[in-house]
Amino acid sequence: MAEAHQAVAFQFTVTREGIDLQLSHQNSVITGVYPASPSSWLFVVIAILATMYTRSDPSMGLIAKIQEHLPVSQSMSTQCQTLVSAVLFSTMLWLLLIFTMRMCLKKLLSYHRWMFEKHGKMSNTTKVWVALVRIFSGRKPLLYSYQGSLPNLPVPAIKDTVKRHLESVRPLMDDRQYEHMTKLAAEFESSLGNRLQWYLKLKALWSTNYVSDWWEEYVYLRGRGPIMVNSNYFGMDFMYVTPTPIQAARAGNSLHAFFLYRRKLNKEELKPNRIPGTVIPLCSAQCERLFNTTRIPGEETDTVQHWQDSDYIAVYHRGRYFRLRVYQAGRLLSPREIEFQIQRILDDPSPPSKGEAKLGALTAGDRIPWAKARVKYFSSGVNKRSLDCIEKASFFVSLDDDEDGVTADDPASLDSYAKSLLHGKCYDRWFDKSFTIIYFKNGKMGINAEHSWADAPVVSHLWQHALSTDCFQLGYNAEGHCKGEVDSSLPRPQKLNWEIPPECEEQISQSLAVAQALAGDVDLHVFSFQDFGKGKVKKCRVSPDAFIQMALQLAYYRDQRRFCLTYEASMTRLFREGRTETVRSCSNESSAFIRALEGSPKKNLSALRLFHEAAEKHQHLYRLAMTGAGIDRHLFCLYVMSRYLGVESPFLKEVQSEPWRLSTSQSPMHVEMFDLVNHPEYVSCGGGFGPVADDGYGVSYSVLGENILSFNIACKLSCTDTSAHAFGAQIRKALRDLLQLLIPNQTEFKTEEKRPEAKKDL
Repeated sequence: MAEAHQAVAFQFTVTREGIDLQLSHQNSVITGVYPASPSSWLFVVIAILATMYTRSDPSMGLIAKIQEHLPVSQSMSTQCQTLVSAVLFSTMLWLLLIFTMRMCLKKLLSYHRWMFEKHGKMSNTTKVWVALVRIFSGRKPLLYSYQGSLPNLPVPAIKDTVKRHLESVRPLMDDRQYEHMTKLAAEFESSLGNRLQWYLKLKALWSTNYVSDWWEEYVYLRGRGPIMVNSNYFGMDFMYVTPTPIQAARAGNSLHAFFLYRRKLNKEELKPNRIPGTVIPLCSAQCERLFNTTRIPGEETDTVQHWQDSDYIAVYHRGRYFRLRVYQAGRLLSPREIEFQIQRILDDPSPPSKGEAKLGALTAGDRIPWAKARVKYFSSGVNKRSLDCIEKASFFVSLDDDEDGVTADDPASLDSYAKSLLHGKCYDRWFDKSFTIIYFKNGKMGINAEHSWADAPVVSHLWQHALSTDCFQLGYNAEGHCKGEVDSSLPRPQKLNWEIPPECEEQISQSLAVAQALAGDVDLHVFSFQDFGKGKVKKCRVSPDAFIQMALQLAYYRDQRRFCLTYEASMTRLFREGRTETVRSCSNESSAFIRALEGSPKKNLSALRLFHEAAEKHQHLYRLAMTGAGIDRHLFCLYVMSRYLGVESPFLKEVQSEPWRLSTSQSPMHVEMFDLVNHPEYVSCGGGFGPVADDGYGVSYSVLGENILSFNIACKLSCTDTSAHAFGAQIRKALRDLLQLLIPNQTEFKTEEKRPEAKKDL
């Protein structure tokens, strides 16, 4: 994480919120002394001085030693020297206590056995551990307070990783293939693997996280294909609620909410990330690059550039780009004022400059042509100034002329809405920005996020915070406009100027053709499943995530008549600078269960027993991934190390070529921001991403409250063996069949997805 503000310890910054005098988050005064507080220093000093006043020496002679080595000054009396020495000793004692507490907290946070205990049955060891974590965690931690106390990601043993890998591929291979893989694994483990492991452990000693820097560089930044569809992902608005039909008003409230969030983020006033329902902190490092961040194209590799502060947003509308300042005389504009400025852009009749209208297609196409064009056409003059304005903006905003969202009489509207958020027209989003907010003509909105700098939970927290603030805190007047007054003397948004030569226009057209071909091949299906939700699943004493994953395995088997290597994203943010790990959801247990279920005309007790075994195995694999004992990141780093050393490994080469035909991820829902009991209509279909494999599916799902599940399914139209709608139908059937297996007397399910009704007005 190479942001400029981390390169120095001290910062004196004049920001839009006033003068910001602080250290970087790892060295700020409050975070730096956590879990103690700055005021505790005074307590220690007073305690030492009070003890000395009783003529006892709590330092056991150290204060006298310090006094001996103080610079002797004629103006300093003996009593004053003693006082200074006592203060110095107190400060050193205070720092030692802080260091000890942080080391104790770090050791405590390295304990993960609690995660493997049965739900509802906490051991005495874990109870003591929880109490100690609470004690050493201090009071009122800031967002980054836990960063220095988080443990480093451990490097798993080679033999454990190899063993788990062989176990994970067994249901996917016949005896001959498995025997071949076993031989390759044995050769690797006994020879090259130990050498690579030794180098990897050396890397783990000097790096904060032995995976994250390589993961960001090789998985994301070195990819030379389009990031649109292939990497970027999207988040959706409420399904059944549009707070206002006025496009500018929706933008006014939500943009104000985004900057309120940024203010809290900069001041570290957001609560530290934790595992829901526990006191266990998660790494918050990814939050640093949420705003003022852009991915910069390069010929060999891209870079992520982060700026410390930005007082404006870049706005796209009808082929024009605008710079909209959201601060005036050091204050954040009110929602009504932002609405006024957005409306000015919507009403601006000026045409786009020559070549400007589809300029954004450069960010949607291949990276190398964009990198070359950026150097050749945007490195000086008016083009550089305008491009700098976009890249240094807090984030990007697209004002769409289309109406989109959920339409009651058009089931396909949700699919087209999702496709618009995923890729739009391929030129009306700036896919390099950390995130783009899209506002549709009918008041609907959505988000498209670049993936290299952070993972979806970070963006999801921002997105859901903005939705909640927009509806439940800011609100609208009776006409649907933002509340408040307008300062009509606000300077107009600045239209950016461009001088695009014909050669650059040709490159824009080529990038657009690549992007349109990619977008046109996306088959996307989104639906909400309202027959039942996690509430009923939990009553069956089954993890909702394991239940959904088993349903996906069953649906895929019915759709393709085979099993496949399945990717489920799991976080590793229990560790410092952790990102994700893979849970290989297709296991021997899950495949045995599906064979039993599909091979028997009756759903018998054997299938039920095998289901519970498969669900338990999945949960065990998920916990291993979260606690640093996963398979794929370790194998990935071993492969990268082999490339650095210039050695070939048939085993690692085979592992890296394994196709992920089913890639899944759960979109987090921050339930504390929404009252889904009294306002069940305030639900979203979460978010989604494009297909990962040419012949596979990408599935993002959300658990919305107690009674709704949502699914975003993506595949490629060019593959005749896949269909997003057909797979969606299989998922619905699999969910119902699994609940029928768990509750044999389950009554008939609903056949329609009904819009939930609000219990009371806001």
